[in-house]
Amino acid sequence: MQLGFLASHRGTNLQAILDACKTGRLQARPRVVISNNSDSGALQRARKMGVPAAHLSTYTHSDLGALDGAILAILQAYGVEVVCLAGYMKRLGPRTLAAYRGRVLNIHPSLLPRFGGQGFYGDVVHRAVLAAGERETGATVHLVDEEYDHGQVLDQVQVPVEPGDSVETLSARVLQQEHRLYVRTLQRIAAGEIELQGL
Repeated sequence: MQLGFLASHRGTNLQAILDACKTGRLQARPRVVISNNSDSGALQRARKMGVPAAHLSTYTHSDLGALDGAILAILQAYGVEVVCLAGYMKRLGPRTLAAYRGRVLNIHPSLLPRFGGQGFYGDVVHRAVLAAGERETGATVHLVDEEYDHGQVLDQVQVPVEPGDSVETLSARVLQQEHRLYVRTLQRIAAGEIELQGL
């Protein structure tokens, strides 16, 4: 299974997957990492692990259609079969989404469909969970479609909300589980337990 990644910031979920591939826990090959931030931690992590890395953004391609085409061209040039969004803060373009329909995964820090949709990302999600008085939250790996956090759920993990939790403590606990969940979901895909369209 040939993996491509899009990430915007630190790249900790990316690192968890790269580590799992390197140790053989995940039978997959990371082919390329694309980031919209030229100095992102994700690009640094990719280069450190010997994975090809590319910066593609509105700075490199001012036209969104051209940017979409460039992202698709790189994914296809590296033979990517499954695209993993790992903290990618941009909407995937229509050409890339069409070419990889049913094979684009995203991870979200809540139990979708709760606390998902446009504007719900990162600490915004955890703040909303705490404000709602939830006793449980979690993380979700889902397929990507044209709407934010809307595609088919592939796997989830529950995380308790502890008394006295802050946004920071809850975020850290959910992030730990995100790392495990993303790897577990990809393991299940590689093993044929979860079937993806066209794979």
